[in-house]
Amino acid sequence: MKDEEIVEVLKRESEEFRRIFQEHKELDSQLQDLGKKAYLTAEEEIEEKRMKKEKLSRKDRIAQLIRDYRKTQPLN
Repeated sequence: MKDEEIVEVLKRESEEFRRIFQEHKELDSQLQDLGKKAYLTAEEEIEEKRMKKEKLSRKDRIAQLIRDYRKTQPLN
């Protein structure tokens, strides 16, 4: 099963996955908005770094949940 297919299954079956996936998307959107600015204030730069770390943390957890799901599925 491909990662994209597993993501769809987990979005349907796992509340934790849905929450983390949504948070990741929201952080991505916020970072894109910051990226549109000509320059960032010092506070915005700090916030951008925090959001990048949070987004990476969510991405790592998503990857872990996908790996865990693979382990529970019989090999085809």
